[in-house]
Amino acid sequence: MAPGAFEAGPRLVAGRAHPALAEAVATGLRVRPVPAQVERFPDGELRPTAGCVRDCDVYVLAPTGPPVNDNLVELLLLLDACRRGGAARCTAVVPYLGYARQDRRSHDGQALGLRTVADVIVAAGADRLVVVDPHSSAVEAVFSVPVATLTAVPVLAAAVRAGAPRPGVVVAPDLGAVKLAEHYAALLGLPVAVVRKCRLSGATVAAEELVGAVTGLAALVVDDMISTGGTVEAAVQLLLRRGAAPEVTVAATHGVFVGPAAARLGPLPIRRLLVTDSLPRAEPSLPGVTVVSVADLIADAIRRLHGGQQLDDLLVRS
Repeated sequence: MAPGAFEAGPRLVAGRAHPALAEAVATGLRVRPVPAQVERFPDGELRPTAGCVRDCDVYVLAPTGPPVNDNLVELLLLLDACRRGGAARCTAVVPYLGYARQDRRSHDGQALGLRTVADVIVAAGADRLVVVDPHSSAVEAVFSVPVATLTAVPVLAAAVRAGAPRPGVVVAPDLGAVKLAEHYAALLGLPVAVVRKCRLSGATVAAEELVGAVTGLAALVVDDMISTGGTVEAAVQLLLRRGAAPEVTVAATHGVFVGPAAARLGPLPIRRLLVTDSLPRAEPSLPGVTVVSVADLIADAIRRLHGGQQLDDLLVRS
């Protein structure tokens, strides 16, 4: 392609958080990413510099996964760099949004992390947010700019359908995942079962009740993310106690895989574990992981937003 051939289209800016995803999105858009450099000072401070974006429609792609705080600050500074560089519009494309779990306070004196992060992303220069399967439905409510909440469920469901074992029931591992499970079930033509869990700490949960028939069935356990693996572990153990087949499939949009995740999930009879590339692969020691790309989903959303087209069929179901 000749230099400048796509300057009239969307401009993609990416930091260091996930270069492979940024390259795949750029390929889907048929654009070259805007050159960006991130200088790190000896004390840890970051100073990003973006190439020419003046009067452009700019999309800053930066998942804010581990290390969450470093990646969040890099996103903020990249947005600021583009805004100060004269961008006509800046969209923060955040496939995985850190702090989304902090959408409410459980004790007096706690911070409301999601609201604070929303405020600083907007203050840094974001005119819009694109996020994939955020943990909290409150994301759109707390941001003061338009939010597009994309869903990876169709691409993950297609991967489930194409593989084996074929599940006989979709399982929500907690009440918060019921709508997600219903979306998978509608695409796969399967019934839904629901686990009620009790969170004992930030990393430990207990599965207490199961509603729905699972005896003799291969289960598909679905969630928006797997962090320490506690929710999935508790759900799978309960399913086995209730007579489900020891051929479990797990599908989650975001594979965070921190702390004891590998130790918890490794011994379970999980035949397939599907996650997307919303985050870089962080746990190579966990076997049997299949990564499904959301690059085409994100590229399609950027293309439509740049062209002023509707995103309805790409969004999370309400």
